Amino acid sequence: MGIIGGVTWGIWGSSDIIMSSMVISFGKGVIHSLEVVGEFTLFIAELGKKTVTTRHFFDRAVTHIYELGVRSVLMVMVTVFFVVLAFSVQVSSEFIKFGAGDLLGKVVAMATWRELSPLITAVILAGRVGAAISAELGAMKVSEQIDAIRSLSQDPMCYLIVPRVWACTFITPLLVALGDVVGVLSGALVAYTSGKINLYTYFDSIQSLLITDITGGIAKGAVFGAIIALFSCFIGIQASAGAKGVGSATTKAVVSSLLGIFIVNYFLSLVLY
Repeated sequence: MGIIGGVTWGIWGSSDIIMSSMVISFGKGVIHSLEVVGEFTLFIAELGKKTVTTRHFFDRAVTHIYELGVRSVLMVMVTVFFVVLAFSVQVSSEFIKFGAGDLLGKVVAMATWRELSPLITAVILAGRVGAAISAELGAMKVSEQIDAIRSLSQDPMCYLIVPRVWACTFITPLLVALGDVVGVLSGALVAYTSGKINLYTYFDSIQSLLITDITGGIAKGAVFGAIIALFSCFIGIQASAGAKGVGSATTKAVVSSLLGIFIVNYFLSLVLY
């Protein structure tokens, strides 16, 4: 009995230790998450303050608009074109079966304007622009260039972050609008090649949609652009030393941006539509 009791006590003691370790780990994780949320909130508050007080950041923002946005135009156009093309092919075949081919234009335009173009554009920019911003700022942090900027009496928030955030917020809705046009035209190509859907009927059905279908998607683009820039800048300037730290920050920035985009997209859809 003594041996059995000792074994039982040892098992219970080990389980208590494991449970205590799990509780401690969970508590540390919660505390760390709250600290990150607090730091991110302060980061956004400082960004808003610096946006109001910073002068002449527009010139730097224009440079970032070209680097981050204009260079992404072709990628956005090609991706939206083929995604909507595949969507239109599948939808048109089903519509034609049930004699509802005249609704193809309305369905393609609604899907493109509300969801496909904003999401595709945001995903592309999260992978291209978000990674570029976080990697660039992370490299500057690791190589102490940000400290050098401070030593020259320059505020890194004003000089590095404010132009990037507003450039990304400004250019994303424009890319979404471009994707809207490309998506509708790719659907028209499917209608024309099917030989069973008249192009006049295709474009005529689009007119029944509301202007909010377009503006809602463009508004989503602005929010997604801000999410990408904020997460990428915040994570980039906190990169740890070494190439591994910069790579880890880049990965975190892209993953965080994508998660933020998909989560916020749901709530925006509830509010806008």
